[in-house]
Amino acid sequence: MIEIVRPALEHLPSYKAALERGWSPDNVRLLQATREQLEAIEKDPVEFLASLDDREAKGPPITLPDGTKVPRLPGFRRWIWDGEAAGSIGFRWQKGTSALPSRVLGHIGYAVVPWKRGRGYATEALRLMLDEARAVGLDYVEITAKPDNPASQKVITANRGRLVGRFFEDAAYGGAESLRFRIDL
Repeated sequence: MIEIVRPALEHLPSYKAALERGWSPDNVRLLQATREQLEAIEKDPVEFLASLDDREAKGPPITLPDGTKVPRLPGFRRWIWDGEAAGSIGFRWQKGTSALPSRVLGHIGYAVVPWKRGRGYATEALRLMLDEARAVGLDYVEITAKPDNPASQKVITANRGRLVGRFFEDAAYGGAESLRFRIDL
């Protein structure tokens, strides 16, 4: 059985071990994000954990893949847990609306460690995170997936996601084609 847990010191050694095995919780920035997280854990584990829960968007600006800095949105991260770190799922939103700024690819992003993929972990983690989205008052969430990522598309559609369009990501993300799904809450 899997659950999504609030990042905590008791879970940190397992999460760190997953990073050290080369896994990245960030599907866009990949190993750069892994290195940054390992450095932050080494510098101050308590501060690192606190940075993963920022419901008031008080943290520093977000750096996009092209180096552009943009304001942070409220959000938080949960770890996918089955007795050890199995992945990460994040949720962000804009207060007062279900809409997102165009620079934000979606409300929810997830990544499962490679050695636990194909077991339904992402599907269950997304299902659990939808409860969190309802709790902040959203009417829907949007999630994006690449056209060549059928596994992620399956996770989304298994959670009542419907394809609402194809688009090209902002140049900051490389301008690749992507699919936008919506899950009504």
